[in-house]
Amino acid sequence: MTHSLFITQLADIFAAHQIKTNDAARPYHTDERNRYHLAPLAVVLPHSTAQISRLITLCAAQNPPVAVIAQGGNTGLVGGCAVLPDCPSILLNLSQLNRVIEIDPLNQTATVDAGVTLQALHDALKPYQLIFPLTLASQNAATIGGNLATNAGGTQVLRYGSMRDLCLGLEVVLADGSVWDGLNTLRKNNTGYDLKHVFIGAEGTLGVITRAVLKLFPAPLHRTCALVACNDLKSILDTFRTIKSQFDQQLTAFEYISANAFDLVCTQFDITPPLEPAPEYALIELASSLPLNNDAFEAALDALSHANVLQNAAIAHNEQQSTQFWRIRELISAAQKKLGKNIKHDISLPISSINAFCSATYAALQQAYPMIEPTVFGHIGDGNLHFNVSRGGAFADADGLMACEPQINATVYRFVAQFHGSISAEHGIGLLKRDLLPTVKSDVELRLMRDIKQQFDPQNIMNPHKILP
Repeated sequence: MTHSLFITQLADIFAAHQIKTNDAARPYHTDERNRYHLAPLAVVLPHSTAQISRLITLCAAQNPPVAVIAQGGNTGLVGGCAVLPDCPSILLNLSQLNRVIEIDPLNQTATVDAGVTLQALHDALKPYQLIFPLTLASQNAATIGGNLATNAGGTQVLRYGSMRDLCLGLEVVLADGSVWDGLNTLRKNNTGYDLKHVFIGAEGTLGVITRAVLKLFPAPLHRTCALVACNDLKSILDTFRTIKSQFDQQLTAFEYISANAFDLVCTQFDITPPLEPAPEYALIELASSLPLNNDAFEAALDALSHANVLQNAAIAHNEQQSTQFWRIRELISAAQKKLGKNIKHDISLPISSINAFCSATYAALQQAYPMIEPTVFGHIGDGNLHFNVSRGGAFADADGLMACEPQINATVYRFVAQFHGSISAEHGIGLLKRDLLPTVKSDVELRLMRDIKQQFDPQNIMNPHKILP
């Protein structure tokens, strides 16, 4: 069957405005980092699970089959939705599948379509004084389906966990077009294999997530935030240990910001720095539905200052100041984008190894590329660092930096392995890290992953050639 006939058959499933080709399709197949540009046969924007089921059935019936690449808000950073050469594909954009279906305040659950943006869900929950705690810089565009497909983390994993921890049930369209209704709303349901975990983090390679049941939590009524400065990363970690031990469940975020990242944001967005210059910074947030002991928090920071662990600290006295502090953290990626191309590493490490890892990796990079500029930030509470590398004074332009990307990646990942970390903490594997997987997974793990892929997708049509080499 020719592709032209296949495209014609799409009109039996979708209205004309739901099918994008040629110039109309380009925004969908150009990724966030502008690395991947190949066009699919078409982009389709379904309005229902039934349409997705019919589409996948049609794709599976072609000879050879047409691949199906599910896409949320197109905010991914590892090429998880990239169209590959010699692989005729449909890009299945779920942004129109965007209903908040049910909010159950007593059960504290929300049932939503996969195309609901994170911000839209946050807004829908405000009248109920409930929250869905995942927060991301890209939440205006990032969708629940994409967050689940990559097991997104964000800034509050420390207290609430990642998407895997926040999901109770899923609806998924499988590779043969059948629909699995696993929209479980129970906290306890011990009836065999928990199939949702097969699809969470699978990046659309086993099926298309179309709906989800998510856990909700009481909205914190009290919040306090502090921006602190330290002389070194060890002091940042000592501060984390102290604040965590004293405030435990009230500690919702502990975000590390290197001096390079801090200064870059203030420069690029003309922000007056709220603290004097320092080598390292951290953003700390406490939140609770019960009143916070702000005096105890201030006393803890004072004690750390007197012990020469903290160089300086600024406590937000109102919501406006908290928002200003958080703005510095949330604009880091945007500031890097304004500066030009950089090399990103989304890694995780045991918290106890972060200082040694950074010291060793900085030294190796500086030896190989004098005046190179690591721009590092991340979630100290769960060991997730965004270890990004900018050209600094080491290269005349960004192209020179990017030409050395394989060597720089090899250096960073060598130390990740040495300190028993992971090459992907919350962004997934996609296409960008696919060929690295055999270096960090055992033969047994890879065999099990391939067996699962073969069982769920024997024709290899669901986002093929992603994750697995």
